[in-house]
Amino acid sequence: MRKVQGVKRLIAYFDSVNYPMTEENLIILMTQREIPHTSPLSNILIFDLNHIDWWIKEQNNVK
Repeated sequence: MRKVQGVKRLIAYFDSVNYPMTEENLIILMTQREIPHTSPLSNILIFDLNHIDWWIKEQNNVK
């Protein structure tokens, strides 16, 4: 599986796939449980890039 740890690395991934995302917007989406992520420990966030790719595709379908 393709995974990244942390908000900054996920934002870099969003930039690399041409889907700009600010840290503020990402945190809002996570708080609202709109974007897939896991938190195995309270201070660690893990993002599965396959799920993120799916999420981006879904967002593009809504537009």
